[in-house]
Formats: sequence, C-alpha cells, structure tokens
Amino acid sequence: MPSSFSPSAIKFLRGLARNNDRTWFEARRATWEHELKAPMLELIEQVNYAMAEFAPDHIRTPGKTMLRIHRDTRFSADKRPYKRHIAAWFGRRSAVRTTGAGFYLHISPAEVHFAMGAFMPLPDQLLALRRSMAERHEHFRKVLKQVMRPRKGQVALEPIDARALARMPKGFPLDHPAGELLRARRWGVQCSSPSEDALDPRFAERVIRQFRTAAPLVLALDEAMFGSLGEEPRRPLRAMF
Repeated sequence: MPSSFSPSAIKFLRGLARNNDRTWFEARRATWEHELKAPMLELIEQVNYAMAEFAPDHIRTPGKTMLRIHRDTRFSADKRPYKRHIAAWFGRRSAVRTTGAGFYLHISPAEVHFAMGAFMPLPDQLLALRRSMAERHEHFRKVLKQVMRPRKGQVALEPIDARALARMPKGFPLDHPAGELLRARRWGVQCSSPSEDALDPRFAERVIRQFRTAAPLVLALDEAMFGSLGEEPRRPLRAMF
C-alpha cells in the first residue's frame, strides 16, 4: 500500500469541500477508504518507524494517530459533518488526544500543512511550561532558532500564531525578559506547501524530514510539561484541528 496519495484523493477532498453532507460522503465511501484512509495509515506506519530514532515517546498506533474526518459539532453553530482535510497528530503517548506537544500533518484541497509544538496544553501543563520557560527562556529561544534554520530541500519553518495574552499571566513579573514566551498560549512552528506535494512517491520521506527537524522543539516542550515523570493529563480537551 502506497504512503503517498493519488489525484483521486485530492479530487475527493475538493468535492467534500463543496458537498459537505452525509449523502455525498456515503456514496463515495469506497474512495475515502482506499484513496485517503488507507494511504494515511500506511504513511503513519512509515513515520512511526523513523520516529523511533528521534521521538520514540510520540509513536502511537496508526488508528490513534490518524484524526477523525468527522467534525465535533456539539458546541458549534457550523453543523457540517466532515472536516475538509485528512489529518494525523503524533502526540506523546502519555497525553490525551491533542494535549501536550506533538507533530501535526494535514492534507486539504489547497495545501499540505505541518505544525509541530504545543497547541492545547491542559492547565497543569500550561503552568509547568510557563514556569520552565521563565527559567530557561534562553535555551528555548536557541532551540526555536535552530529548528527554523533554512535547510536545502525543505520548506522553511516559521513560528505559529502564539495567540498571546494581552497581559502577563498571573504569578509572573510584568518585566520578565521572557514576556513574549510567557504570554503565549501556543508554542511551535509550521509550514505549508501545495496539496500536490502529497502525490509525490517520496512524500513519507518529506514528512519524516520535517518532523525530524522540529523534534528538538517538541522534545523541549515535552520536557517542560512532563519532566521525567511521563505524567498523564487528568482530562481531555476538544481537538483544535
């Protein structure tokens, strides 16, 4: 089974963006299963094999790594049942769903998108992360600079939108030198390229290179949130992706 995708997969996603309803999807379920789901699960297998070298705590079974195509509409005014992309989240094994730090990939009609970092930390993870950054902000900035260094043959990584607080969080000095890091609510890097990149037979290699490049950042966030305890979060949050 190939780990790259076919033109039929991109065509399906474009059709889903225009016809986001269960009748349309069910009439094309076979295409979803064979052209999108199966290649994504195979891609995850290949990435998992490589991640044993640089992020072993982020290896999960493909079924737990691939994110559902169904949207959670319970608390949303938008009742469209399906996402318009296929996605995977390589999260830390001891974390629930998309909490903690991890490696994210999605393929949409328009793009292949990577995002590596911490996007939805639980309150206890968030506090631990900020306390660590308050003490080791120079180290964190050094790691961030390292992973964003341009590399031949790779799309350059850039910082994600931090969705920063307007004020310093409670318990931290207003004039702390790590102010921009402490006010952030998300930490990580990202990059995008045209969706046609997913058709490349060497697509898995590209995913692995991007994840390997960002691994020092993800592992630094892991260390800040979990230390050496491998502590599990107390409750899950809704996925942001």
